[in-house]
Amino acid sequence: MIKLEELECVDYDINLEEYVNFRELVKKNMTNPEWLGDFSIEDLEHLLANNSKIWMYYKDNEPVCSMMIIPSTQKDMDKFELGLNHMEVVDYGPMMVNPKYIGNRLQLQMLQKLDNYSKSKGYKYVVSTIHPDNTFSINNFLKDDFELSNQKEFKRGIRNIYTKKL
Repeated sequence: MIKLEELECVDYDINLEEYVNFRELVKKNMTNPEWLGDFSIEDLEHLLANNSKIWMYYKDNEPVCSMMIIPSTQKDMDKFELGLNHMEVVDYGPMMVNPKYIGNRLQLQMLQKLDNYSKSKGYKYVVSTIHPDNTFSINNFLKDDFELSNQKEFKRGIRNIYTKKL
């Protein structure tokens, strides 16, 4: 099994074109590619300029996995119908694993890294949306003590909303 600590981590000056290409590789190999979002490079630039953060992990210069956090807004809390103070909430954005490395429990390891990072930044809650048929991600989030809080219809279809108190 691969451990995140064994991989090279880049968490600053992310090459957004490489990130998008990695996302497209992951989506191309997914049974249900619509489960993964489609942030444009412009969207990503805006998010990163507003305190979002992306981590890319590499082995021999090849992307292995990636994770992202997005600070929540009041609009998010209203949309998710969560009665939380948005200043205390961070959204775990897209998490991706290279198809060659699926089965190494990388998503669960990334969740634990994100939990530690979020706590260090003073967040008290985490929110994430997952397609209801994505049992792989749902099981990992449940193992990481997330709870199903709601289910809503969004632009990309129906999503379960999971929350966790840090």
